Amino acid sequence: MTTLHGLPVAPRQRRDVPAFHHSVDVVVVGFGAAGTCAAYEAASAGASVLVLERTGGAGGAAALAEGILYLGGGTPTQVAAGVTDTPEAMEAYLLAACGPAPDRAKIAAYVAGSLEHHQFLCDRGIEFQPTIDAETQMAPKGTDGLVWSGGENAWPFTEVAAPAPRGHLAKTVRSTGWLLMKTLAEAAVAAGAVVAYDTRVERLILDGDVVVGIEATRYGEPFFVEAASVVLCAGGFIYNDAMVEAYAPELLRGTWKVGTEGDDGRGIAMAMAIGAATKSMHAGEVSLPIIPPRRLVEGILVNGQGQRFINEDTYMGRVGQAALYEHDATCYLIVDEAAYTPNWMGLEATWVCESVEELEREMGLPEGALAATVDLYNRHASLGEDPQFHKAADYVRPLVPPLGAFDLRPGIAPYAPFTLGGLSTTVDGEVLHLNGSVIPGLYAAGRTTSGVCSFGYASGLSIGDSTYFGRLAGRRAATKL
Repeated sequence: MTTLHGLPVAPRQRRDVPAFHHSVDVVVVGFGAAGTCAAYEAASAGASVLVLERTGGAGGAAALAEGILYLGGGTPTQVAAGVTDTPEAMEAYLLAACGPAPDRAKIAAYVAGSLEHHQFLCDRGIEFQPTIDAETQMAPKGTDGLVWSGGENAWPFTEVAAPAPRGHLAKTVRSTGWLLMKTLAEAAVAAGAVVAYDTRVERLILDGDVVVGIEATRYGEPFFVEAASVVLCAGGFIYNDAMVEAYAPELLRGTWKVGTEGDDGRGIAMAMAIGAATKSMHAGEVSLPIIPPRRLVEGILVNGQGQRFINEDTYMGRVGQAALYEHDATCYLIVDEAAYTPNWMGLEATWVCESVEELEREMGLPEGALAATVDLYNRHASLGEDPQFHKAADYVRPLVPPLGAFDLRPGIAPYAPFTLGGLSTTVDGEVLHLNGSVIPGLYAAGRTTSGVCSFGYASGLSIGDSTYFGRLAGRRAATKL
């Protein structure tokens, strides 16, 4: 094998390395959410740590993100904001929201460590303002520290567990990812980690079947690092079209890739080249950011057949996944004058008509389909009910013509995907071989792995998962010396 998914990642044997430029206890690949925390924990445990980062600065995709961290179970921020939450409710929600086939062991560990992880972040200097912004599922316009980020207060999750807002944001005016990553990177360096920027990792170095280092390219020259432990925190693969086509082709229709060009699957492919197992490679988060404002969810979402397919008040990541994976990325939001307003991104109604029949014709939907959908919805809405998809009663009322329709197909609306699949690992970040054994010397965390989210998602789980399991991987890599 010379390449995998277009990447020259075939491993090199130690005997073929001309000379090592560095020899350390732990080498961490990537200095984003997972890498900063892995480096911090490994260095804090007394290991010599070298981080290899392909760009010229810290932060990765997380530095460009809204910066939400999914934490719960009664964090001090929740308590101070008057929110009641329990570990049991958080775990029940995650088991329901992160499937199908959620990773129960990782979810259990994540829930059990949530309060300690919140304290870890606060101890590094992150401040969470204990106020809630109920209008958005993303970063607030102000400095509110809590948001409802996963549809916890919408069906079907309201029937699973007591809802609570668990999206935590560092105290700064939107977006907060830069502040979070600046803080975590500084903490890793202060703990003793050394960072080599502008260094692109190419392949793993083996001694037999044991991982003993990394081959990289730095300023156009080969760069070899010997290490007792290698921790891959190199992001996902949304920027590798060949890899996406092979595993998650639906995501190719996304119009707004979430990540950086470093999310090219290199870390995953390097490990696969030595027999590492993967999980959930088909899975992707697909945000369809319709709201804010919340008043838009008083409308109804329909597919290309003019039929509703989901409750409109749910998490917009669930809407995007359902539209892209199950309805050919064909989705429209139907609203009346009372609910109409351009959304936060400036999207406006594509069609406005005096009657539902006229709107149906203008949209090119099957004759009678939208009319039947609106009639059924309105009959129940007049009673304040939605027996089909159980939208919260606060948002249920009959739609009164004239009606407008937002065209939410790709190219018009911004489908925003990133990959959720990756290497199969233990809770502590040990990478598993296809035969089920642990690959000696190799660890991974973050979007390079399949983490808490096997398919379903809530905003904040990517950074939360990456930072928490990055810590566990770094700690295990150091203690295995």
